[in-house]
Amino acid sequence: MTARAPTPAPSLAPAPAPAPTRGRPRAFDRDRVILDAARLFWRRGYSGTSTRALTAALGLSTSSLYAAFGSKAGLFEETVRTYAERYREIYQQAVTEDDFGTVIERILIDSVHEFTQPDSTHPGCLISSAVMTDSTGTLDTSAYVAELHRSNRQLLLTRAERAVQDGDLADGISATALTELVQTLWHGLSVRSNLGATRADLIEAAQLANELIRRHLTDPAQ
Repeated sequence: MTARAPTPAPSLAPAPAPAPTRGRPRAFDRDRVILDAARLFWRRGYSGTSTRALTAALGLSTSSLYAAFGSKAGLFEETVRTYAERYREIYQQAVTEDDFGTVIERILIDSVHEFTQPDSTHPGCLISSAVMTDSTGTLDTSAYVAELHRSNRQLLLTRAERAVQDGDLADGISATALTELVQTLWHGLSVRSNLGATRADLIEAAQLANELIRRHLTDPAQ
């Protein structure tokens, strides 16, 4: 009978440790990180939000945060631009409409939808947040938002002037006054949303305002 070879004893050597990973964790969700960071910045301001508070709230290590955004200031800048630029997009899309009444309607209604996004997908309105009284070395928030409003106003004013030149508005309509009226309504809707007004109520108000403006655009006597 052939003798069987002895079974080798199990190795007691420890298994090799997995190679350490660097940078972002596997489950990194950039959109979610920006949303959660925005909530902190909006509530506490830039200076009042420490890197430690950010990493704790976001579930990131400091090295992961820096790898993804460069710095706390880089994360702050991305949060501001991510949520503020949506309003620029609303104006840019609205002014492409052929009918000027529809331009106003889209600016007001689309902005209300943005103002009243659910908390799960939106950090709230930047305009009235703590961030507006604070700034960083890389992005002066108040100046940035002021530039955004100037840009939006100019887009609307240019479109209103074109409507006047094309004869789409009744005689005597001032493109400047009309633009100021729409901007005033826009800011009022924003403030009301921050005070807890519902989306349904704000849309109803925006629709009524648009209806009244449309009537005046064709007959200033009304």
